[in-house]
Amino acid sequence: MPISIDLLTRKETHFLLWRPGATDVPPTLFIGLSKDADAVTANFREIALQSSIVFPELWEVAAASCGLVEGSVYYYWFKVRNTTPYDPASSKQVLYCTDPIAYTIDKRTPAPIPQQVPVGMTGISSSDPASVILFRGGKLVPCDVDGSTVDLSTDRSPAGLPANNNLVIYELPTRWTRITSRDSIEIGNGTFQDALALLVPELSSPTFPNVVALNNRAHLLELGINALELLPPADSNQTERWGYGTANFFAADYELGFPAAPGSKPAAATTLAKLIETCHTEGIRVFKDTVMAFATGTSIGNINFLDFFIKFNSGDPEQGSRDGFGGDLIKYGLFVRGYDPVSGTNASLSPARALLKAYLFHWMTYYHIDSLRLDSVNNIANYDFLEEVKDFARAVWKERGGRDDNFLVIGESIGFQRAMLDQKRLDSFWNEDFKARVKPAVVGRNNNSDPNFETTIRKAIDCRNLNLGFTDGSQVINYITSHDVEGECAERLYNYLDFNNVAGKEERIKLAFVCLLTAVGIPMILAGDEFADRMDNDIFSVSGDARDRRKQVDPVNFSRLDDEWRKRVFYYVSRLVKFRTKSAALAVNDTDFIHVDFTDGKRVLVWKRGGGDEIVVVVANFSDWGTDTRQSNPEYVVRNWPSLPAGRKWYEVTQDRDVPLAFAGRETIVAWEAKVYAAIL
Repeated sequence: MPISIDLLTRKETHFLLWRPGATDVPPTLFIGLSKDADAVTANFREIALQSSIVFPELWEVAAASCGLVEGSVYYYWFKVRNTTPYDPASSKQVLYCTDPIAYTIDKRTPAPIPQQVPVGMTGISSSDPASVILFRGGKLVPCDVDGSTVDLSTDRSPAGLPANNNLVIYELPTRWTRITSRDSIEIGNGTFQDALALLVPELSSPTFPNVVALNNRAHLLELGINALELLPPADSNQTERWGYGTANFFAADYELGFPAAPGSKPAAATTLAKLIETCHTEGIRVFKDTVMAFATGTSIGNINFLDFFIKFNSGDPEQGSRDGFGGDLIKYGLFVRGYDPVSGTNASLSPARALLKAYLFHWMTYYHIDSLRLDSVNNIANYDFLEEVKDFARAVWKERGGRDDNFLVIGESIGFQRAMLDQKRLDSFWNEDFKARVKPAVVGRNNNSDPNFETTIRKAIDCRNLNLGFTDGSQVINYITSHDVEGECAERLYNYLDFNNVAGKEERIKLAFVCLLTAVGIPMILAGDEFADRMDNDIFSVSGDARDRRKQVDPVNFSRLDDEWRKRVFYYVSRLVKFRTKSAALAVNDTDFIHVDFTDGKRVLVWKRGGGDEIVVVVANFSDWGTDTRQSNPEYVVRNWPSLPAGRKWYEVTQDRDVPLAFAGRETIVAWEAKVYAAIL
């Protein structure tokens, strides 16, 4: 049987409200044409919802019975009695709320105050955005506010997308993608269209059209990455932040679909779909950053809070040490019997689990997302559900035509939890240990938990040496910096070097990228690090929410690519990235440290990756020492240099040059330099 979600299938022909928590005020549909959105009180209608005979907790009305006009776009809300447990007056409040499974929302039109309320009740404003839907061909069709619809019928087959062990991921926080110049910081939301300009040479950034480095070139194609990870693209009310407080799970983010440019219109669904399709055309996978530990400002909190969320500090044992970061923790331990929105049967189910599986199904089938990064899994705190998500997502992926080796469900956690891998709850994990080793290494220090410098490098380059249970590179996401740039060793590499009084940053940054792109594990690059961007916002002189906000709106300053030394860094990294995505030697786990030299002030380590005909040798100097070029025949000899496979030649990746056989393992080396030698045909 094909995988389907019964609730979403029913939604094609009916307006549906699942599990309203208070039906003493019967729920209604409040609906009108989108062109009348400026007069919702006068021109909108209330239509009664009926409780299903088969499933009493499912309230519905057939679209065909609502007098809708063919080809028209409608705005709508559901009227419910408030169920939030935090306001003692909520049991007497009636409000209009966004459809929890709305595919598109329009924040320009907030919900009005209900005028028709029972005696003894009070109508209040929820300020919820309008739910948006198109009525076409007798069905309710997802659309943008102008009626445009997503069409991914010609999208590339998932079977042809890159394998996990060949990936280089680019982490793009779209909410701070643009800046006006090096001298004047302007905080502005990057959008899906701005991100698209990173992939299409002919496109300009609609939000910041004057940034030369972003127009008439395709930054991500030049860099060579083959996976794009979008920070949460689902709709959030946290404007100018990263968007980790999801409000409308099924809708693409409103602000990210609405460039602040003349003539722009909200188009989140179609522009996100275009971005994803363009990525796939270029052989780039798209990872969705997914938040399932908590939600912020979602209408479900008014519709039926206690079925889906934990009341904070209520004594609910499911809260434990979980942190909602100001949002509402999602409740996974409650099981009820009733309508299962996944199977469409009467079953025992967790309402939250069922809703979120429907959410993942929608994003994977409607938008063609092809991998998931699960945020803050320690605050999901439910191993069974994580495994359920992984298995369900993989089943959907296989049904779409994907392969086992080109899909991942990745966990991010404060503190690695080995059991999640041992028990196969998740496929992969973010590896904080890599950044905690590579950054100290490029300033000449070992990690505080390691007995010596050599151990730090060995653990950074081969994650299996961490003794954390990693057995394959696809289980590990390595990074120098991630979007969470707060705290010692977490800041951008440029700033880290600055704080450590390193003047010659170019060499150290290049060395860090050699480690990242030749280590066992999947490398991930935070947008901007590839050209040595720095943090412009001071997050260290403030604390609390002020610090949190500043780090979340620190812009990626693409105009810094004008600097010649940063261009050198960019093209250096680009050569490594493009090599990594094609190298068979770097796609396997084989790692052998063939040379270690700590004599006379040196810290030179040489590691070999791969085997047979496919080998890569990295010579890395983590010290101020360099070959004395005043000598008549300056060279640094690497003991145990491997034999060159028959029919191949040595090629040095970082400088894009062939290396004569006589010079292999005998070249000069300067302070803080790394060279990457590959045996190629």
